[in-house]
Amino acid sequence: MKIVVDGMGGDNAPKSNVEGVVSAIKEYNVDIIITGDKDILEKEFSNYEFDKSKLEIIHTTEVIENEDKPVKAIRSKKDSSMVVALQLVKEGKADAIVSAGSTGALLAGGLFVVGRIKGIDRPCLCPAIPNVKRGMTLIADGGANADCKVRNLVEFAAMTNIYSKKVLGIENPKISLANIGSEEGKGNELVKQSYEEIKGMDLNFIGNLEARDVINAKADVIVCDGFTGNILLKSAEGVAMSVMKLLKETFLSSTKGKLGAMLLKNDLKELKDFMDYSEYGGAPLLGVNGGVIKAHGSSNSKAIKNAINQGIKFAKGNVLKDIENFVQESKEKEEAKKIKNEEK
Repeated sequence: MKIVVDGMGGDNAPKSNVEGVVSAIKEYNVDIIITGDKDILEKEFSNYEFDKSKLEIIHTTEVIENEDKPVKAIRSKKDSSMVVALQLVKEGKADAIVSAGSTGALLAGGLFVVGRIKGIDRPCLCPAIPNVKRGMTLIADGGANADCKVRNLVEFAAMTNIYSKKVLGIENPKISLANIGSEEGKGNELVKQSYEEIKGMDLNFIGNLEARDVINAKADVIVCDGFTGNILLKSAEGVAMSVMKLLKETFLSSTKGKLGAMLLKNDLKELKDFMDYSEYGGAPLLGVNGGVIKAHGSSNSKAIKNAINQGIKFAKGNVLKDIENFVQESKEKEEAKKIKNEEK
C-alpha cells in the first residue's frame, strides 16, 4: 500500500506536509510518495530521523495556487505537485492522495484526472464536524455540488454509509437529510423526493434533520446539496470559533475569571483540542475512482498525519469496491423495476 502526499499544497507547505509524512511513517509504517520540489523537500526531511526506505520523493516543477482557476490549473499545470500525485492514483501507483492544496483544483482533479466511478453521477466532498458526544458528523455534500438532483442525494447517502462503516468504524450509521423541519413532507421538491428514495434503501435512515441539531449527534451523516452543506459546515465552524473566543474573553475579563481558567486549564484544553480540525484529518471525495482526501488548507503536521491515516483506512476498507457494488445493485433494481412496469 502507498499513499501519495501533495508536498507543496497548503498554507504551511512544505514543512507541515513533511512533518506529517514523517509522523505517519513512524506511527503507521506506511510507504509514502511525496511530490514537489525535490531540493526543498530533501532539505526539510534531513531534519528528521525516520525509516527513509519508506519514502519516495518525486520531483515536480509547478505548484497550483489558491488564486488559480481550478479546471484551467489542472489542465495547464501538468507538472504540479497536485496533478502528478493525482496521476499516480489514477495509474494505481498510489492508493490514495492527501492534499491540503486548493479545494477547487483537487475536486476538478478528482473528476478529470482520477475519474468518476462508473455509474456515479457526481462525487461528493464529505467534511466532518465535531458533535456533542465527542464524535464526528459527516456532511455530504460539503460544497462540491451546489445544485443537485435526487439521484445525487441518493448516491451521497449510499457512499457515506459505506465510508462511515469501513473508515470510521460506525457499525450502523444514522443517515439523515438536512431540512427546514423534522417532519416527513417538509422541504422543497428535491428534499421531499430524496426522502422517499432514501427511505426505501437498505440504510439506517432517521429522516429529516434541522440545522439546530447538526452538532447534537442525532445523525452520523447529514445528506444535502453542496450549497446547503457548505453553509452548515461554515456555520458550525463559526459557532465553534465564536464560543472559544467568548470563553477566553470571559475568563480574562476579571481576576476571578482568571483563577477559574487556571482551575479549568486541562478541561479547556481538552475542549479546544476536540474542536480542532486537525483531529479529523481531511474530507474524502467519494465517487471518484481512487482515494482522494482533502486536508484543511491550514493543516498542521497532525492533520496531515491523520489524513494519511484516513487514506490507509480507505484503501484497506475496500471502499471503492463497495461503492461499485452499490452501483451494480442499483442498476439491477432499476432494470427489474423497468421490466415490472412493462409487464403491467
